[in-house]
Amino acid sequence: MAGPLSGVPLAFSWLTVLPVRGPSDIDRTAGRRAIAAAPLTGIALGIAATFVLWGTTSIGLNPYLAGLLTVGALALGTRGMHVDGLADSVDGLGCYGPPERAREVMHSGGAGPFGVAALFIFLGLQSVSFGVLSVADSPTQWIAVLVSVAAGRVAVVFACRRGILASSPSGFGALVADSQPLWAAIVWSVPLIAASAFATDRWWLGPLVTASALLISVLCVRHCVRRFGGLNGDVLGFALELTVTLTAVGLTLGL
Repeated sequence: MAGPLSGVPLAFSWLTVLPVRGPSDIDRTAGRRAIAAAPLTGIALGIAATFVLWGTTSIGLNPYLAGLLTVGALALGTRGMHVDGLADSVDGLGCYGPPERAREVMHSGGAGPFGVAALFIFLGLQSVSFGVLSVADSPTQWIAVLVSVAAGRVAVVFACRRGILASSPSGFGALVADSQPLWAAIVWSVPLIAASAFATDRWWLGPLVTASALLISVLCVRHCVRRFGGLNGDVLGFALELTVTLTAVGLTLGL
């Protein structure tokens, strides 16, 4: 497949559990195209999360349990890669020493105390936020779930923008770092922010929340790149989960 949609199969192969086969030879060109298509996986996962949340609350399940099941379904739907990256990144940020030491902690396997705390806080906030949204007496509640999940994948495009170098010459980061022009992230941000205007009853709140979440994610990625000596796959997972959490929490304001 050639052209602007050529990265879609690899994006779904990388970022979801769907049985989609990407190209047999994966190089930086393939990685660039896959990251550019990453928000499409966010839309698909956001729709799936919305149906899980709607379905579980429709049968009478407690909304907060429904929110937890929705977050669990998202983790299963992505092989847990992003939550693993979240835990590893926070463990790396919480240690002392040079970037090499931080990367060693990140790749040591398992989650340390900082990582466990991050998982508890981030996934807990997502679960409660989805639960709150599920009982909101407004049709905007389901759009808010979709926007939250999609925002995390747009944050990944920002994280791989030009000028952000990889922390290692090999690995996932080397395939995707420094690969996205800024305009690509902006192109995805415009429809996302526009859609977020319909995610709350206050038309201005959704765009403010979504834009703020993306900006905070960009700043946090920049800090991680300085701390770890570059970008790696774990930082992408951190950026994604951070943005989903901030967006979901922010869209509950005023409910």
